[in-house]
Amino acid sequence: MKRLVLMSAVLFFTGFASAQKYSTKTGNVTFEASVPLFEDVYAKDDNNVVILNADSGEMASVSVVKNFHFKTKLMEEHFNESYAETAKYPKATFKGKIANFDKTKLSASPQKYTVQGTLNFHGVDKAVTSAATVYAKDGKIYMQGSFMARPVDHNVTIPKMVTKKVAENVKVEYNYVMAKQ
Repeated sequence: MKRLVLMSAVLFFTGFASAQKYSTKTGNVTFEASVPLFEDVYAKDDNNVVILNADSGEMASVSVVKNFHFKTKLMEEHFNESYAETAKYPKATFKGKIANFDKTKLSASPQKYTVQGTLNFHGVDKAVTSAATVYAKDGKIYMQGSFMARPVDHNVTIPKMVTKKVAENVKVEYNYVMAKQ
């Protein structure tokens, strides 16, 4: 039995090690939920962790929700305590795949791809499709794109007194520079 477990582990890690992995711990993710005539609702996280399997196009990312910073501390406090409930839901994750990704076709010229996967925010999984631009330069893979998310789809309750100050559709943008591991 030990021998079977050991052989399984060796085979698993051999496949894992042979895959070309690219990653970053300083990915940039922003979101904006601003509406005209009210204060900007904009936050940024510069510590998004991303891993890309360049052989398959599969990718995953994790943000510590408290790492999203707003221009005012009060807005950040309300976001963490009332909306995102970061004590209960500390992380936002994405698991997905870059459709038709072929690392051999990457060049310094940006190419358009579609990224499909599942965003987990506030404990709720939701399918997401994103348009992304990907290119390679100096041994790194660069990726940027955006998608729309709706707070209501993630069971985020916006108090009635501020519903007109927060957009129903939140624009999420990401920008990654990933190095080979």
